[in-house]
Amino acid sequence: MPIRASIVEFDPLYNICCVYDEELPKMAVFKDILEFMKRLPIQKVLMNQHSVFKSHIAYFWKNAQYDEANDVITSIVSLNGEDKEIIITEQLIREVLDFPDDEKSPTGFPERMVKGCMLRMGYSGPLNNANYLKTCFSKPYKIFIHSMVHALSLRKGGYDVMRDYQICMVITLVLNKKYNFSRIVFHYMKENITSKSKTWMYPRFM
Repeated sequence: MPIRASIVEFDPLYNICCVYDEELPKMAVFKDILEFMKRLPIQKVLMNQHSVFKSHIAYFWKNAQYDEANDVITSIVSLNGEDKEIIITEQLIREVLDFPDDEKSPTGFPERMVKGCMLRMGYSGPLNNANYLKTCFSKPYKIFIHSMVHALSLRKGGYDVMRDYQICMVITLVLNKKYNFSRIVFHYMKENITSKSKTWMYPRFM
């Protein structure tokens, strides 16, 4: 069922873009990792800046529905005062956000590979927990993970905790492997439509 805008939560820190300015005093210590981050193949998602109107996002989620038979998300947007239906697919997300993936790209990796890479990144916390903590990574990687959590998070709040899909996003970029970012974004957009606790998910993408 469509959702009312009044019951959708919004946080101004949610899904924000990243600015990698080495001239800022607090960023100097991260110079080496910033050079790596500037070469990441998901720059548009991390750094793209444009005006976001709450009314547009509210209207989108208010009218959003998931069509299970065709595996698409539909919604209504207002264009020049006229309501128009839009159809969102995994492929459309891939094209609009310039994700370097395809429909055959994986959405997960073997546990041994993930944990081995985490250890190489200096992770000092328990490896068998359901979630991982940003604070347990070595300092150079903290800003990298901080950027990923803020810019690609599907929820508001909990900026220190990483879920499995988030650590896989980090791992794929560190190891330069393929990963289906597009499917993950589409999956959680779909989940948000039927959730009892809805958020203005991915406002910069809408």
